[in-house]
Amino acid sequence: MSTAYSDLPTVQYEGPQSTNPLAYHWYDAKRVVLGKTLAEHLRPAVCYWHNFCWKGEDVFGLGQTVFQRSWFAESDPVKAAQMKLDAAFDFFARLGLPYWCFHDRDVAPEGATLAESNRILDGLLEAAARKMQDGKVGLLWGTANLFSNGRYMSGAATNPDPEVFAYAAAQVKHVLEWTHRLGGENYVLWGGREGYETLLNTDLKRELAQYGRFLSAVVEHKHKIGFKGAILIEPKPQEPKRHGLRLPEDLWPGERGQGQPGGQPRDARRPQLRA
Repeated sequence: MSTAYSDLPTVQYEGPQSTNPLAYHWYDAKRVVLGKTLAEHLRPAVCYWHNFCWKGEDVFGLGQTVFQRSWFAESDPVKAAQMKLDAAFDFFARLGLPYWCFHDRDVAPEGATLAESNRILDGLLEAAARKMQDGKVGLLWGTANLFSNGRYMSGAATNPDPEVFAYAAAQVKHVLEWTHRLGGENYVLWGGREGYETLLNTDLKRELAQYGRFLSAVVEHKHKIGFKGAILIEPKPQEPKRHGLRLPEDLWPGERGQGQPGGQPRDARRPQLRA
């Protein structure tokens, strides 16, 4: 299928002397530094949300979509998602980068029920799996969006409503299983709705206990399904909650300079949860 990127050449390394705007001037994926190629050191990935879902800032205040993508004009959300998927993998091929990454709601629209949401996501990720069969692009990480839907306005893992907690757990379970099926190297948890606006409306001890129970369940399921990737926690202070939950020290895997299993450098912004 022809997409917006079909006529673009594949971006390749041409060196700092190149004047080609569609070339890598400094990133040479095959260059060996300290025994590893730059591709192994950096593991660059194309982020699905930022490149294919974000409509751009409304800089003129007119309520207009700045990025004119063809799938934004499609009224059927599932058809739009398929168009977006085709364009995304065409884009990956043009950049020649080794990885992509996604939230479940980036790839597929949400249905009326969890079962319907899972069914829609299954169809689109099955298509993604077929596109990944050539081995040219792998999955760096998958994650579940536990922040956009209004059900998570008071948290996901820390939500006082047990039905919301269970819904979040089921959503993570499904995406973790898909991340494993797609050969993902990591699974990311972003607790953007976890935390509190003021100490007057929360019980910190209870919130931490709920959050710990949730994380333990994720790690337990990781081992149950045989997922070998790292579980990464992505903290972003004040986004969107004013105060986030700080993990106790005993959940950190050791000194801050410690590497991840397999020799991968540890990202201090995404501490790995100790299984």
